[in-house]
Amino acid sequence: MNSDLINRAMALLAMVLLTGFVGVLIAYVPRWDLGIMAALTVVLAGWDFWHTATGRKSDHH
Repeated sequence: MNSDLINRAMALLAMVLLTGFVGVLIAYVPRWDLGIMAALTVVLAGWDFWHTATGRKSDHH
């Protein structure tokens, strides 16, 4: 298999697991401040996943 495809599949699996974990956390600890931080975490991870998976991320190091 293509290593790029495997990397994307693993990134997608990680995103799904992170979202599931944060969802369970919010379900059992329903606090508004925790909800804001959890949503911010998922949004930032999703943004990074999207840019990495579509090849838009540029490393200028």
